[in-house]
Amino acid sequence: MNRPLIAIPARFSATTSALRYAAEVNARALIEAVWRAGGEPASIHPAAGEVGERLARFDGVLLPGGGDLAPHRYGATDTHDSVYDVDDLQDAFDLRLARRTLDLGLPLLAVCRGLQVVNVALGGTLHQDMGGPERAHRHVVHPVAVQCGTLLEQATAVQKVEASCYHHQRVDRPGAGLTVTARAADGTVEGLELPGGHGWFTAVQWHPEDTAHEDSAQQGIFDALVRAARDGA
Repeated sequence: MNRPLIAIPARFSATTSALRYAAEVNARALIEAVWRAGGEPASIHPAAGEVGERLARFDGVLLPGGGDLAPHRYGATDTHDSVYDVDDLQDAFDLRLARRTLDLGLPLLAVCRGLQVVNVALGGTLHQDMGGPERAHRHVVHPVAVQCGTLLEQATAVQKVEASCYHHQRVDRPGAGLTVTARAADGTVEGLELPGGHGWFTAVQWHPEDTAHEDSAQQGIFDALVRAARDGA
């Protein structure tokens, strides 16, 4: 059986250990989670211009983690000192890709920055920084409650997951049509979906790829994306 082709926007990297120059990368754990699910992961180059024709060959899209979105993208007039790795081309591409994927109804999984991209693409806003070390969700695994009846619950087959997090920003106001599907104990939005959308879509603020190799609930998120891509959902 042919593997569904999953588009994953590359992330710009100033240095990599194996190359002499700046690179375009994606996390190996993310790629391997898609592969285990039966998908064919394919990094795509962030570039200016329309993305609709580029998406025509793909069966699904995965928006991965990465640096922060520029605050002006969601209407902020100042920039917090903690904001990092902003890249205008990356932002513009990811936002166009998110909007077009949703418009086309292609199956879409959004992870960490990816969730924030979708939220901003639909008019939502972000908290630029969650506060000090006791509130920032960096290098921490914590429980997340999953709403019943959501695509996320169907994918994970549980109502509580142990989520591996690395982020210092979070959703402030959800974008148009988005509903919250998961929260951390401190109220942080950990999942979003778009009921009534054209295709399968779920987003998580954490990094399911970190533990997917040993946690069936986390791997189930990638399995659900690839299944929807295979079914044309």
